[in-house]
Amino acid sequence: DGMVSTLGTVTGIAAATRDHFMVILAGFVIVAVESISMAVGSYLSSKSEKEIDERKIEEERTELRDFPKEEKQELIEMYVKDGWNRALAIQMAEEASKNKNLFLQEMAYRELKIIPEKLVNPLRNGVVMGFSYIIGGAIPLVAYFVVGLSSAIFWSISITLVALFLLGVATTKFSKRVWWKAGLEMLSL
Repeated sequence: DGMVSTLGTVTGIAAATRDHFMVILAGFVIVAVESISMAVGSYLSSKSEKEIDERKIEEERTELRDFPKEEKQELIEMYVKDGWNRALAIQMAEEASKNKNLFLQEMAYRELKIIPEKLVNPLRNGVVMGFSYIIGGAIPLVAYFVVGLSSAIFWSISITLVALFLLGVATTKFSKRVWWKAGLEMLSL
């Protein structure tokens, strides 16, 4: 997002104003404003998501305390639905119900699809988003510091397109997709 919005802004301003200083200033402004906006947005959405998950876990904790037999039966049915045979599901639920933390963990995972120890970290997400946006937004600006305005427009677009392709390629480290397909997808989108 940082690359694309910054590229669009600086290219439009460069073509319209032909003012090198104005292009660089606009680039700094958009990167500063949008990196803060994206960081705050990421922080707030992650915080909301975490608070909702924590509330669901707390509600589940209350249900386990107030209705342990019903919750154990529910866990048995979830195990069976997941493919465990009924005898083993009963044994597993019985064992889980003896340990409050394990019982809560199993119910949170199986019923709520939440892994309690893997809840999001809103501050980390916000900081990562902010810095990522700054790095991405800086890429289209590099050319404006190195070459004249007319050449910078071409180089800014070229560098950004290459960076988008490489970003797509980099995602294959985690997705195990074909590198050139991932690169072309990111570039084309």
